[in-house]
Amino acid sequence: MAFVDALVQYRHNSVVKFDEAAVRADDQNTRQRVARSILVDGPSTAAALAERLDLTPAAVRRHLDQLVEEGAVEAREPRSTTRKGRGRPAKVFALTERGREGFDQQYDDLAAQALRFLAQTAGEDGLRAFAAKRADFIRDGFARLSADKPEMTPAQVLAQVFTDEGYVASVRELPVVGEQLCQQHCPVSHVAHEFPQLCEAETAAIGEVLGTHVQRLATIAHGDGVCTTCIPSTSTTERKQVTV
Repeated sequence: MAFVDALVQYRHNSVVKFDEAAVRADDQNTRQRVARSILVDGPSTAAALAERLDLTPAAVRRHLDQLVEEGAVEAREPRSTTRKGRGRPAKVFALTERGREGFDQQYDDLAAQALRFLAQTAGEDGLRAFAAKRADFIRDGFARLSADKPEMTPAQVLAQVFTDEGYVASVRELPVVGEQLCQQHCPVSHVAHEFPQLCEAETAAIGEVLGTHVQRLATIAHGDGVCTTCIPSTSTTERKQVTV
């Protein structure tokens, strides 16, 4: 009997945990619907959101409170205070910059669609030409910053160029053969997964500005934890490792 009781209790706990997980998932989906409605229709009152989404005002306010706490939404005073009846006008809720970041994946989808169209209409040559043009930020940034900051080493300049483009860059020296350029973050990794030409063009531009042949060993776009590019040293006795 003890075994049966334990089994019943286990099943009960499993059902409770499953129900809790389902509720959390449903709440998350509803919050996403609320945020998307604000994105599409602009700053909205809780009453307007409830009507559009077919939810109760109390439910909408609960999700709005959570979104405000997360920093995805902020409450604002309405632009016009002219209204009939008593009481203060209802506040409107608008997405913050942080809230908009949650929808950035759609821009990745749009970029991928555009590159697919380019590949279909202009072929591989057109795709590679676009990738090379995009990598101009490396060439232009390296030339500009080298002139503005002559005290910086080429690796430091390159790290700053990547930092300015959102790659989270830093430089350090390690006692290993050659140099190693590592990008800890890639802002175009989702698109580059389908179009490796973007990574290839970056690698070519890195070699061009450094004046040496480089070889990319790993990329975030293909599941690696960091983009790693090997830069051979001009010295055979003293080597550095650069991490970007």
